[in-house]
Amino acid sequence: MLTFQERLNHYHGDIDDTVTLDFDTRQKARIKTVTDGGSDIGIFIERGKPLLVDECLKSTCGKVIQVKGAKEPVTTASTDDWLTFSKVCYHLGNRHTRLQVGERWLRFQPDHVLSELATLYGLTLDNSPAVFDPESGAYQVGGHSHGHSHDHNHSHGHGHSHDHGHSHSHSHSHDDGHGHANSHSHSQSHGHDHD
Repeated sequence: MLTFQERLNHYHGDIDDTVTLDFDTRQKARIKTVTDGGSDIGIFIERGKPLLVDECLKSTCGKVIQVKGAKEPVTTASTDDWLTFSKVCYHLGNRHTRLQVGERWLRFQPDHVLSELATLYGLTLDNSPAVFDPESGAYQVGGHSHGHSHDHNHSHGHGHSHDHGHSHSHSHSHDDGHGHANSHSHSQSHGHDHD
């Protein structure tokens, strides 16, 4: 079995083989699978940094494979109207769901509630299998983990200032019947001082 541990950034050389993986498999740090060319391989990468579609990996013996996205069950919702599209993206984004966003189309894993919302706004739904490569989140590239904190100091020129400290923490894991734990937690703290 070939072992792949090295991730190649911006690789433009020869590729020895490809491996086609669905979204959930690309999230794993340890993967045993078969390449598209029929070779048994093991992929061992750092946890919390999922594989990306078209990313290249190098084996311990110097072979290079490219990761491809597998077609899988998804819903693709589309519209010709930018305003409607923006509203649907806003509402679905507020649900902290994984979304792949294109030009006036968005894609999500099958969910009747999300499909109903898209239909309510007049989007056309297509349930054809497709590669699912959702946005990774605004605060971490290449993963599904969110975290940020920031402080705001405001002086309004009327005898006092405001200090607003905000921190947000989100952790996600979902159970789809493939041995993944299902937990979803959010914690927030907001401190406001006025002098």
